[in-house]
Formats: sequence, structure tokens, C-alpha cells
Amino acid sequence: MFSTAAHPHKRVGIAIGDHILPLTVMSELSLFRDERLNGDIFGRGSLNDFMALGKAVWDSGRADIQTALSVGGYFDTAEAIGRYFVPQREATMHLPAHIGDYTDFYSSKEHATNVGTMFRDPNNALLPNWLHLPVAYHGRASSVVLSGTSIKRPLGQTNPTDAPSPTFGPSKLMDFELEMGFFIGSGNELGEPIPVESAADHIFGLVLVNDWSARDIQKWEYQPLGPFLAKNLGTTISPWVVPLAALEPFRVDGPVQEPEPLPYLQTNGRHAYNIHLEVAIQSQQMDAPQVVCRSNHKHLYWNMSQQVAHHTITGCNLRPGDLLASGTISGPTADSYGSLLELTWRGSKPIPLADGSERRFLQDGDTVILTAYAQGDGYRIGFGEARGTIV
Repeated sequence: MFSTAAHPHKRVGIAIGDHILPLTVMSELSLFRDERLNGDIFGRGSLNDFMALGKAVWDSGRADIQTALSVGGYFDTAEAIGRYFVPQREATMHLPAHIGDYTDFYSSKEHATNVGTMFRDPNNALLPNWLHLPVAYHGRASSVVLSGTSIKRPLGQTNPTDAPSPTFGPSKLMDFELEMGFFIGSGNELGEPIPVESAADHIFGLVLVNDWSARDIQKWEYQPLGPFLAKNLGTTISPWVVPLAALEPFRVDGPVQEPEPLPYLQTNGRHAYNIHLEVAIQSQQMDAPQVVCRSNHKHLYWNMSQQVAHHTITGCNLRPGDLLASGTISGPTADSYGSLLELTWRGSKPIPLADGSERRFLQDGDTVILTAYAQGDGYRIGFGEARGTIV
């Protein structure tokens, strides 16, 4: 979703190089075969109504867009590009969807093992349920914000020394979490679970997610019900949604799941995606961001189809625009850990920055930038960035 000074009404657009093709133009020119796409559906302020139409319509619309952009297509002239395309530098980005509900999973085995090793028993780092189901919690949709939005350091209760009573003040252990999320397109009726074998048909596309975390607040509050204030202070997402269909060439085998999941979670074929992920930090004194983490979406133990199937097995109804996030994506090596909690191992191994300082956790003025891409043969699919500054 974007707008410009000359066209302040929010529209759906597709990134083409450093330009944007407004899909309202496609509609106005009646370039879609499905007449439902030739109305005002791409000018309603969000992707929700389009996503609700389902996979067959997404695929049809995507094919029509590819035709219009191909050699000999409607936009294959300098005149058409100059008339209809919008330079990205002139665009203001907006949240791509109205997010009714937000769920955050805990689907990286490496991340869960690292956290369990730090805070529990290294020999029993994973809780007994972890290898049997995709653990998750319901997050706060109202504080999901667009890339570029500043994040205010939260106030809260902490008890770092396990004293008889807690103290109150600003969080001292602010952290990022490298995640990817996906938007639900067509949902399901209350009481009707989505089978795992058709779950991917309900996934419209992916975005980058930084689920900011106040680790000291989280440590004090999370038992027995899990994250609350440590997570609801803000969740940053990237503005560009990469359709799942665009990622088909990047499907790969995921981790071997042992023990075998229960039948409702069993998947066949390739359900992981080879998407390169990076996190960079830039302090106020630095001229450029410094990469501190390189990971990959393929490391996730529980895949997106399993997440959807598990989320709905009770009959819970997902709706168009619901956001489901992966949880922190950590890889097998120390430089692929997706949070400062892991990269610095609870602050015991600080990261040196280019300005001469070091980081155990985030300081005021630090900007965190998440980026991602899928590399093809001679081409690359980018995800833009999810950027936020602690203030």
C-alpha cells in the first residue's frame, strides 16, 4: 500500500525495480480477466479484500500482471512507463493490510534450544511439547507498525536479582527478534479446521518481522502464561508483501522432524524456503549499518502449513489480513542467531561495533534493519526492509 503527494489516496502497488506499478491502473485499463479485479478493489486502503478472494484469483491476477509487464505487453514502452509508473522515492508506504489478529510462533529449534540452554537445563533445553506441536502465543495486533516507525523503550517491572519484590523503570535489555511473517488470505469458518495439505492455499504472502522484546520485563512476567508487556510494545513489519507464488522456485527440504508429528501435522514435499536473512545495527555514531546476523528461513523446524493447521485444529477461524509470524529464526552457527540474547549469550559476549562501542543489548538511538532476499539464477527477489530505531 502506498500513496504520493500527487495521489494521497492509498493504492496497492507492485515493485518493479525502483518504480511502482499501481494496480489501480491495471483495473482502470481493464487488464484483468477476472472482472472482480477491474473495479476499485486495489484502491480500498488495504490488501484485505483482494486477499479474501482466494488463491485462484491471486494466481489469475498475477498472470495478468506478468502479461502486461512482459515483452510486447501493455507497459512495454517508455511512454507507458513514464505515464503510469511511480518512482519509489516519491512514495509513502503504509501498512499493507488491516491486521485483525497477530500470532507469534516459536518455530526455530536452534532458537528454542539456545533459550532453553540459557534459562533451564542444557541437557533438557526443549520442553516436552516442543517437538510435537508448533508453540505460539497470541500477540497484540494494534502495535504492529510499519518499517521506519520508532520504538519507544518501554517501562515495566523487572527483577534482575530475584529480590523479594520487583523494581519499576525502563527496560535495560531491549532486543530484536529476526522473524518472517505471513498474511492469511482466504480464511476458514469457525469450527472448520484447515487441513495441513491445503494450508498453503490460505497463505497470501510473506513479510519481514522484527518482534521487539524487552528481555528483563519478559523474564519477570512470562510465567505461567507467557509473553505480555515484553512483546506488546511494538512489532515492526516490512511494507512489501512477497506473494507465496513468487517463492515457488525457492522451496527446499526442511529439517527432519523426529519424532514424526501427529497425522494432522504431517506434510509431504518441500515446505521450507531458501530465503537469506540479515540483521544490521547502526548506532547514532556510525555512518553505515553493520551486519550482526546472517540466517535463513529454511532453518525453521515447523513450517507455515503446519502452523496454519495447528492454529485452526480447534476450529479457530483465521481471517483475511491475520498475521502469523515464525518466531525468532536462528541458524546452527553463532553468527546466524536471530537475537542479541543469543548473539551475545545473555550479554556475556558483547558485539563490537564499528564506532568503537559494543552491544550486549540495544541502546537508545540504535537502528535495527532486517533485510531478506531469495536468490535465483540471474535474478533476486527482495523483501525490502524492516527498520526501527529505539528511542
